[in-house]
Amino acid sequence: MDFTMSEEQQAIAEMARGLFGDHSHDEALQRFDASGEPWLVPLWEACIETGLHSLLIPDAQGGSGLGMTELMLVLQAQGESLGPVPLWRHQLAATLLATFGDSAEAPLVEAAAAGHRLLTLGSIDAVVAQRPCLLAQPHPDGWTLAGTLAAVPYAEQAALVIVPLALPDGMRLAWLDPASAGVTRRGGVMAQGEPVCDLGCDGVVIGHSQLLPEPALTWLRPRAVAALAALQLGVSEAQLRHTVTYVTERCQFDQPIGSFQAVQMSMADARIDLETLRSTLWQLCYRLDAGLACEAEAASVAWLACEAGHRIGHRAQHVHGGIGVDITYPIHRYLYWSRVLGSELGGGSAVLDALGQWLAEHDTLGWKYDLEEHAAS
Repeated sequence: MDFTMSEEQQAIAEMARGLFGDHSHDEALQRFDASGEPWLVPLWEACIETGLHSLLIPDAQGGSGLGMTELMLVLQAQGESLGPVPLWRHQLAATLLATFGDSAEAPLVEAAAAGHRLLTLGSIDAVVAQRPCLLAQPHPDGWTLAGTLAAVPYAEQAALVIVPLALPDGMRLAWLDPASAGVTRRGGVMAQGEPVCDLGCDGVVIGHSQLLPEPALTWLRPRAVAALAALQLGVSEAQLRHTVTYVTERCQFDQPIGSFQAVQMSMADARIDLETLRSTLWQLCYRLDAGLACEAEAASVAWLACEAGHRIGHRAQHVHGGIGVDITYPIHRYLYWSRVLGSELGGGSAVLDALGQWLAEHDTLGWKYDLEEHAAS
């Protein structure tokens, strides 16, 4: 497998690393924590100015029209710097509307591509697990919604939320204005500082055009997994890098603790977890951009992202000892991010159950059964 990136992809990755590194360093994050702002404003403005907020949005609606590989590279850079901006949900929601929505939503997608409106996704863990959160019943004007959508990121700031619904004939996606009549909002903050809001729906009516066609769910699920896994890759890589630096400087018995065999083996295991996630994530993005089926591959990546985030975070905290629980030291931020990302993916056990169910119904699983090189062999 050739993982060489094109010159354009390398340029995007370098620009993203530079931009996030300049705006999302430890001092900036400390100021952000005390600011009460929903995101790091200078960083979000820089993302809009450089077009990183609209890479995936089709060029016909004002975006760049690039693929998941390019977005993955940017999200990896975001994860490395822990940049608190609504980057991936915004453009996945906008691209979903551009691809499957009614022409009436085109102005909203264009406003999102221009950075004038924020769009978001609700309950991605439910989307990944195919577990709808809101019950939809037929209404003369469309559908009536009931239930609660928990911890929707940026719901108080967004003009539109993509939500999973339970219809009589199965699960579907729809878009919802969080300011609609009948929607109640209760705000909160996730462990890593991301603003969230519980959306309660009681007699909320949405129009027929707000219900997206069935393929929208199949389109969103693997892309949401790839986005979260790319963030997890960046978070875990930076967390491991900080930890390696620490163990080479921290001394015990007049020796750097990184020279102890147990610490070396722990760091080596963490590196294996990291590289396993990287290679499978890149292949998933390749399949998405190539239009290949990837249901089982996405489930595999989701599980590896949950496991890598948990194991690397656990090892990093362990070798840091007491300083790992000091919130004036930055390593705790990475643990918070990795735990939240794993939760959004549904958790390792739930993802593994879903993958096991897929295996029970299919007799092949691999990354290249349907690729030309496998057929040629």
